[in-house]
Parts: sequence; structure tokens; C-alpha cells
Amino acid sequence: MITTDFGVGSPCWLDLGVPDVDAAAAFYGSVFGWELQSFGPDAGGYGLFRLDGKTVGAVGRLTEEGARPAWMIYFKTADADATAQAVQQSGGTVRAGPFDAAGEARMAQLTDPSGGQFAVWQPGKNPGLESVDKPGTLTWIELYTTDAATAKEFYGALFAWQTEDVPLPGGGGAYSLITPSGAGQERMHGGIMELPAEHLALAGGRPYWHPVFGSENCDATVARVTENGGSVQMGPEDAKDVGRLAVCLDPYGADFVVLTPAS
Repeated sequence: MITTDFGVGSPCWLDLGVPDVDAAAAFYGSVFGWELQSFGPDAGGYGLFRLDGKTVGAVGRLTEEGARPAWMIYFKTADADATAQAVQQSGGTVRAGPFDAAGEARMAQLTDPSGGQFAVWQPGKNPGLESVDKPGTLTWIELYTTDAATAKEFYGALFAWQTEDVPLPGGGGAYSLITPSGAGQERMHGGIMELPAEHLALAGGRPYWHPVFGSENCDATVARVTENGGSVQMGPEDAKDVGRLAVCLDPYGADFVVLTPAS
């Protein structure tokens, strides 16, 4: 599970890049009940998504040339500069930064050697998300990739993650569970799934991370997705020992998963 006492390598922030912040806020407000706290035009439209008065994510206008609308996952680091350097030394790239964000955090936008985009967050005044592992909040993260072994090697070296492979039903390969360094299985925060390139069309065949948001009723949440201009790639369907889930797209094509955990 994801918690707010973030350890190094834990997902601690996420933000959404879209062409229209207000329209995106209206969509996610209808789906999850989020409210937008905007920092105004001087911040490029960037703002916080809040639920019950707590920050559950953020949103801003797309600024990176050629970028697709998507959720960006940030992992905690003790040193954003050192992490960015390590990414470059491992064959990845630094897309932006490291840079300071008004004292809130020092961050960098990065790409792994296979093309998967992610970011790192060195806390300043802001340790990260204020609410997780509840309905309407981040509960899990996933990497879809064409090469799970390379991803595990890269991220394992970068964040010292522990991974455990579990077989998928029907002999469909394995799903790699991710746990922060030195933590127990109760702190598992995500997974890595190997898929053929044709199943990664959203990112042009490149790997990509996406968030999983909790829901009290997956089907009802998915209905709100489609009623408000989003779409469904898969589900809702039941996954044994996991829960009921669906892979969704917002009106701009940013992907996320809705999950009602198994009781």
C-alpha cells in the first residue's frame, strides 16, 4: 500500500499535463469529487487537486514539446541532482531540471533507457501527497513496458526497489510487484507488466507509468467517466485477489485505472 510517510523510491506526487486545466478539473471533479486549487495564471495554470481538504494530485498545462496528455508519477529522492546524474549514467535522459519549485521541492523530469517517463521529488516544504490509499486517491502505480527485466534492473539500481514476480492467470507471463528498499510486503506500491509494443499505442509503443485510483464502486465511477467525456480501454472486470478494476482514459487520452479493492 502507498502511505504518506514516504520512503526513498516511494511514489509521493503525481500531476496531470493537459491542454485545458479547467476542463480537466471539471472532469475529475465529476468522477472523483476533486476540487481544483489554482495557483493562478502566473503559475502557468498549475494547481492542486484536493479531496476533503487534502491534496491528492496536481494539474497543469502541457508545456513539453511533443508530450501527450498523461499523468506523471514522482518518486521520492534524497538528492534530485544525484538521481538525475545516475539516470544519465544508466542510459536514460533528463528532460527537465533538476530545479527548485518555490521551495516546495526540488525535482527533475526523467526518462528511463526504454523511453518510460517519470519524475523525482526531493522534498522541501512539501513532503508530497496528503491523502492516499482511499477512494478517490492514489492507491497503486503501474509500468507497462516491452522489457520488464530491463525496467527492473534500471529502477532497482536507481531506487533500490525490491521486486517479486507473480504469475499471471492463463500462463500470460508474470507481474512484478514493487516494494521500497528495506520495507515489508505491506508497503508494496506498484507493479511492472510486460506487454507487446502494439499494446502500448498510447505512448507510441514506448513504456509508460500510470496511476491507480481507489473507488468504493468501480462500475459507478466508470459510468461517471463515460458520462463526462472519458472512455474505457478495459473492464470493469474482476481480478482475483485484487478487486474490480477498469482502465480508463480522460477526455484528453490520459490513462488511469479505477480499482475497488477485494475485501
